[in-house]
Amino acid sequence: MALKSSPVVGWATRLARRSFSSSKALSSKPVTVRDALNQAIDEEMEKDERVFVLGEEVAQYDGAYKVTRGLWKKYGDKRVIDTPITEAGFAGIAVGAAFAGLRPICEFMTFNFSMQAIDHVINSAAKTFYMSAGQVPVPIVFRGPNGAAAGVAAQHSQCFGAWYSHCPGLKVLMPYSSEDAKGLLKAAIRENDPVVVLEDELLYGVPFPMSDEALSPDFVVPIGKAKIERPGQHITVVCAGKATDTALQAANELAGKGIECEVINLRSIRPLDFETIAQSIAKTHHLITVEQGWPQSGIGAEVCARVMESPAFFELDAPVWRVCGADAPMPYARALEALALPRPPDVVAAAAAVLANRISEAAVQ
Repeated sequence: MALKSSPVVGWATRLARRSFSSSKALSSKPVTVRDALNQAIDEEMEKDERVFVLGEEVAQYDGAYKVTRGLWKKYGDKRVIDTPITEAGFAGIAVGAAFAGLRPICEFMTFNFSMQAIDHVINSAAKTFYMSAGQVPVPIVFRGPNGAAAGVAAQHSQCFGAWYSHCPGLKVLMPYSSEDAKGLLKAAIRENDPVVVLEDELLYGVPFPMSDEALSPDFVVPIGKAKIERPGQHITVVCAGKATDTALQAANELAGKGIECEVINLRSIRPLDFETIAQSIAKTHHLITVEQGWPQSGIGAEVCARVMESPAFFELDAPVWRVCGADAPMPYARALEALALPRPPDVVAAAAAVLANRISEAAVQ
C-alpha cells in the first residue's frame, strides 16, 4: 500500500514544507516519520538487548513500510523475527515474551489486522499486571499503521484510537510529526506497561524538521503530555495524528479571517492530557475536536464528556463541536473516500458555527 496516487503525494509535499519542533533548539535536519521510527527502534535495541522486533516481513524485507529497514542486517535473526501471517499467533508469542522479561515490539502490518489478535492485546497484555496483583509487568509495544490510507476501502481504513483507549491497562499513543514518532516510540519501548502506538501510513514518507535535541539518542517525548502546535486565543482545536494536519490547515485559513486557533496535538490518547485542554479552554472559551475515526464513542466524545464533568465546562461560551469521519464504512471510490474524512473546510465551518454560537443552525444545514 505505497503512496502512489498524485493527491497523496501532493498533500505530502505541502505538509513537508512545514516546520514543527517540540524543543527550544532551532529545527535542523528534515527526517521522515518512517526514518524517525526506525531511529527509535534502532537506538533502543542498541541500548537494551532485551528489546526485539517481530511481525510480518519485518526482517529480510525491511518491513512492509520500511520502518525496520536495516535492523535485521544489524541485529540478526534472534532479534528481528519474520513471522507467518497469523496475528493471533505472533501477538501471543510477543505477550509471552514480555511475561518472561523481554521487551518485544510487535508490528501489525496494519492495525486493522490487530482485530485478529485483540484477545492477546486486551485480555493477555492489558489485564495481566492487574490480575497478577502487580507481580507480572507486561513491557510490550504494539505498533503499526492506523486509520485511513488511500484507496484501500472499509476493511483497511478504520481508526483504532477509541477502540484501544477504552481499555484500562493500555497506554495509547498517536504521533503526528517525526519528533512525536521518535520520542513517543522510545518512551513506549521503555515502558513497563503495554503500549499501543497508532501510526499513520500517509505520514510515513513525510519529512519534518527535527532539532539536534530530537536527533539525540537521549530524546524522549513523555507519555501523557499534549503539545500546542499553534497558539491562539479565539478557539481551541483538539486533534491527534493526521487530523492534526487537517486542523493546522484550517487554522491557517481561519487566521486569514482574523480567527486565531489554538491547535492541541494530543499525542497521547490514554492517558489524556486534559489539563492542557482545560487551560486552553479557559483562554479561548470555545472548543472543537477533530479526528478521523467514527463519531460515536470516539476520542472527541471522550474529550467532550471530560469537559462536561469538569470546571472547564463553565469556561465555555458555546457548545463543543466534533469534526469526525463519516458514520459509515470507508467507501472505496476516491471521491467518496475524500468526503468520508474530515477536511479543512469542515473544521473552518465548525469554528465559524461555534464562534457564532449557531450550532443547531449549522447542523441542520
